Amino acid sequence: MRVVLAEDLALLRDGLIRLLEANDCEVVEAVDNGPSLLRALVTHRPDIAVVDVRLPPTFTDEGLRAAIEARRQVPGLPVLVLSQYVEQLYARELLADRSGGVGYLLKDRVFNVRQFVDAVRQVAAGGTAMDPDVVAQLLSRRAGDEPLATLTPREREVLEAMAEGRSNAAIAAKMTVSEKAVSKHTNSIFGKLGLPPSEDDNRRVLAVLAYLNGYPQP
Repeated sequence: MRVVLAEDLALLRDGLIRLLEANDCEVVEAVDNGPSLLRALVTHRPDIAVVDVRLPPTFTDEGLRAAIEARRQVPGLPVLVLSQYVEQLYARELLADRSGGVGYLLKDRVFNVRQFVDAVRQVAAGGTAMDPDVVAQLLSRRAGDEPLATLTPREREVLEAMAEGRSNAAIAAKMTVSEKAVSKHTNSIFGKLGLPPSEDDNRRVLAVLAYLNGYPQP
């Protein structure tokens, strides 16, 4: 798996390179600023971009803007964003483009090597990997909105697991219920949110997150 990495902190960047290469990834280029990231992504067209949100020269949303521009030039480019905090605007921008795998992890999650590597592989394969804390905050910020407020506590639990990228089978195992029960909950959720049921888990997750984040339904 070919990776382009963007991280301005040298120690963390070197650590991520070693971690990725120890797990069968090839870091084709590691950069520390937004302009270099855009060039690297368009030049290498990697299997995945692992991108820090805040990069030089602005230290605001430079990394994310470079990744979004790269996705315009390389449609479907998988992007896994790393951030120190849950920043709703950044999550919203990432989810606006529903082509290709996407992920949003808090940097603390990098220290869980297995979880981080699993997220990299999931996004590279076209899937979705959302940090549970990100999902929880997105849900809580819209908790009073209709029709989200009509969901039962169990449905909200299922919705949060769906947003983390879990399949129905994985949700059933996590909640210790049958897969049929999960399917019933997901159908109810889609009905209440006005989103048609889909067999495509990744598209389903993006649709739900896009709805929660204030975007029009696809």
